[in-house]
Amino acid sequence: MKSARRWLRQVGALMVKEWGQLVRDRALFGYIIFIFTLDILIAAGAPALDLHNTPLGVVDRDHSAASRELIYRLRPPYYAVHAVSGSELQLQRRLDRGELRAVLTILHGLKRALMTGTASDLQLVLDASDANLSYLLASYTTRILAPLAAEYVERRRAASGQHTAIPQVRLQARVRFNPALRETWFATLSELITMVTVAAILLPAAALVREKERGTIEQLLVSPLTPLQIVLAKILAMTTVILLGTAVAVGGIMHAGLGVPFRGSVPLFFAMVALYAMSASGLGVLAATFARNSGQIGLIVLLLVMPIIMLSGTWNLVESMPQWLQAAINLSPMRHFVDVVYGIVLKGTDVASVAAPAMKMALLGAAFCAAGVLRFRRQFR
Repeated sequence: MKSARRWLRQVGALMVKEWGQLVRDRALFGYIIFIFTLDILIAAGAPALDLHNTPLGVVDRDHSAASRELIYRLRPPYYAVHAVSGSELQLQRRLDRGELRAVLTILHGLKRALMTGTASDLQLVLDASDANLSYLLASYTTRILAPLAAEYVERRRAASGQHTAIPQVRLQARVRFNPALRETWFATLSELITMVTVAAILLPAAALVREKERGTIEQLLVSPLTPLQIVLAKILAMTTVILLGTAVAVGGIMHAGLGVPFRGSVPLFFAMVALYAMSASGLGVLAATFARNSGQIGLIVLLLVMPIIMLSGTWNLVESMPQWLQAAINLSPMRHFVDVVYGIVLKGTDVASVAAPAMKMALLGAAFCAAGVLRFRRQFR
């Protein structure tokens, strides 16, 4: 029992040393403050993933009441409509310069086609250099203009005395968890998950490499400390820093400042953040065993973090990826942490709902930490 208490006291002393070194490292300490404060605010103010005042050029060759009604429907906040004329070459140049994102051409005979019930084509030329924006433009424009033809059919029937209803299929959507579809909620949570991931991998790795650079790692190893104590102290110290940063980001900025709700259990949320931070720290410890200086660890962490963030489900749909890539990304703790964060914060899920992803994070973290400690021990035998 006494040996266990002494073992824990030694780990605690090392944790205090790590906190002191982090505070004295102004660049790294400033970076930690930035990612949990200003970076979250920047993510909240970033452009939303929908149309907002998108410049749309309209060429009206029909000059009828029907064409004017059609143009009126393409109004803010989705579009900034510009009446354009000129040759196709001039329109192409405006698309090339980015002055317009799309050009809608209304051909002659639109009103006549609507009144007689015949087909009438509209031409929409899209700037698809931004594939997501062009998809949204085509989708929004189709949904806004499609009802126009049905309304003219109804008018013709009413004018002729025919009141037979046209069969319709109506979709009644019920939006849960984010009824107003506020992009800020999603963007800030995604950015928080990303920054927690970066900090959890970078901080322990940087702490270990710093010991190598300063030559103090040998002093630690000849002291009555085991490699496990050295690694565990760095992981626990940096996990504490991440928990404090997360508390500031979630409570002070996202919830109080930006109005992001918090529907789940606060203790459960921070327990999951701590578990994830320790799991991802295992990757940082493992990465540190392959680096000799801060420059190398920065490149290795970048190599690890970029695919993890891009493929783990914050900004992409995992189910749309190839099967082999889905299987590979399941080895990332972040893949399971994404579901946990959105579930607790926005859905209010309980312990039973997060038990499975939490177990996967714990197993992956244990494996990474074990591999890192083994490599660390072999390097300094």
